[in-house]
Amino acid sequence: MKIIRTWSKEILLLSMALVFLSPIYIIFVNSFKSRQELYENTLAFPREFSLQFYEAAMARMDFFNAFLNSMYVTVVSVVFIIILSSMMAWMLARSGNWISTVIFMTMIATMLIPFQTIMMPLMQLVTGITRETGIPMYNSLSGLIFMNIGFNAALSVFLYHGFVKSIPVSLEEAATIDGASKFGVFWRIIFPILTPITATVAILNVILIWNDFLLPSLTLIDKSLRTIPLSVFYFFGEFTIEWNMAMAGLTLTIIPVVIFYMIAQKYIIKGIGEGAVK
Repeated sequence: MKIIRTWSKEILLLSMALVFLSPIYIIFVNSFKSRQELYENTLAFPREFSLQFYEAAMARMDFFNAFLNSMYVTVVSVVFIIILSSMMAWMLARSGNWISTVIFMTMIATMLIPFQTIMMPLMQLVTGITRETGIPMYNSLSGLIFMNIGFNAALSVFLYHGFVKSIPVSLEEAATIDGASKFGVFWRIIFPILTPITATVAILNVILIWNDFLLPSLTLIDKSLRTIPLSVFYFFGEFTIEWNMAMAGLTLTIIPVVIFYMIAQKYIIKGIGEGAVK
């Protein structure tokens, strides 16, 4: 009976895994097909595995330029999010007064507000700043990075805050007695201990920022500034959709994130688990 229950669980888990992986299979398989072959049978293997549609998609997307834009926006945004969010979470966790509590709860409350409700006022604000002050907030990668930091800071502070509370205050007191400044206490004592949750914050923000379409579509106008999700979007025309090219572009989009996740995946559960349990 125990063997039957074990096998039943294994079969159930395998079935669920196949269901969740089926979109990846469909995207990958159809990226090698012509449009005619794709419409004949979406689930079948292609007659031949040729890279011609990948080459055509890369040329149409201006892939390397879009890849560099996405890489630049993602890396710079994530670095600033990690630095600023970790420092803020540490100060909020250690202050212990009602002002810190109000600030922290306000940041958590902002996570409940859908971006769609503020995107039009936001665009009016950034275009006004760019027009009146000359600060490149609109149609620039730096403006997009600035907004990415703001929109993703709340989740990062929330994750760091729970982890910081698990670190004994005695470590900081001992470092202070030894002559370390507040800045030195954070960077020499606290930040190295935050490595597991830092990896978690990095993974989550890389996935969010790399795959983000809505904010770049509102912010970036010039073709030379397009990120990868924006470049893939232009395979979806008003009257026709080049599904095979779009599938090839989507495959190229998810490969860097999958590689990054495979390298750092062991930290994500460890970081969230340690921050929650302690």
